[in-house]
Amino acid sequence: MPLLLDTTPAGSTVALPTADCVTIGLINNMPDAAIEATERQFVGLLRAAATDTVVCLKLFALPDVPRGAQARFALEGRYRDVGALWDCELDGLIVTGTEPRADDLKNEPYWATLTEVVDWAQKNTAATIWSCLAAHAAVLRLDGIARRQTPDKTFGVFACEAVSSHPLMTPATALRVPHSRYNDLAATELAESGYRILSRSAVAGVDMFAKELGASSLFLFLQGHPEYEATTLLREYRRDVARFLRGERERYPRMPQGYFAPAAALMANAFRARALHEPHVDLIPDFPTAALAAGLEANWRRSAVGLYARWIDFLKERKTTRRQLVPPLLRAERSGRALRP
Repeated sequence: MPLLLDTTPAGSTVALPTADCVTIGLINNMPDAAIEATERQFVGLLRAAATDTVVCLKLFALPDVPRGAQARFALEGRYRDVGALWDCELDGLIVTGTEPRADDLKNEPYWATLTEVVDWAQKNTAATIWSCLAAHAAVLRLDGIARRQTPDKTFGVFACEAVSSHPLMTPATALRVPHSRYNDLAATELAESGYRILSRSAVAGVDMFAKELGASSLFLFLQGHPEYEATTLLREYRRDVARFLRGERERYPRMPQGYFAPAAALMANAFRARALHEPHVDLIPDFPTAALAAGLEANWRRSAVGLYARWIDFLKERKTTRRQLVPPLLRAERSGRALRP
């Protein structure tokens, strides 16, 4: 089925027909250099997952995320300000993370607005996916669970085991999931606050977990990045290597785990030895991006498509149920808007 990408400005008289669609919002919080790639990743993933459902995707951005002028100009042409979300009817919502700037999430410049999104999503979506840093922000807002910094970056593709039965999981599923984060959440704290752990890794810890917020909405939290393309971790690794060579970070970044085939790992280590021996910005163009891309073990796409397909089916079922249970007039009253004739 097609995916309809709705980039019409908020308040426009031109609107896509969404009555028979599953309507999903994407709040893209990624840094300037990753905005376009992140949008492409989620559009491609949702399109592959929507095999028998028409999906309408609306794009949103938080105004408080620090951005350069060029990125702001690009967003203005295609993204709605998150303020338009409050009067928007969505079935599901996806909220991405971003690079952390502060040790305490409450000190991030977008914290106040992101907490409004958490509150709104509880009452106005059938289900919301919180990705990486957004997952940490949501559980902090909901239950005061604070993330904890890890000794080193959790970075690579990790074997994750399904540990709970759930409509969004398949029985006895073994997953390989990309992770890229500096912080973690304690499984014991999540369980004590009513979250259900869905999958975990012996190395990376909790992968996916969920919480039903009454009968109104399901929140799904992902510490990993199943939406990543095959080369996304490679691009992040090259970015961090370049930061080291420019003197922007003290330590050479650790190679992503479980990602490079043996021959590619040897090439990455050879460049590392060269960079440590003579660190200089002139080495950046010599980073063997193409050679490493030919030796990636990026085999998580199928399970990622399956997860989002089940999530779309969940939204579709909830949408049908809500239509049957909630009269149109009551839906309009809940949204705070009168029905148009």
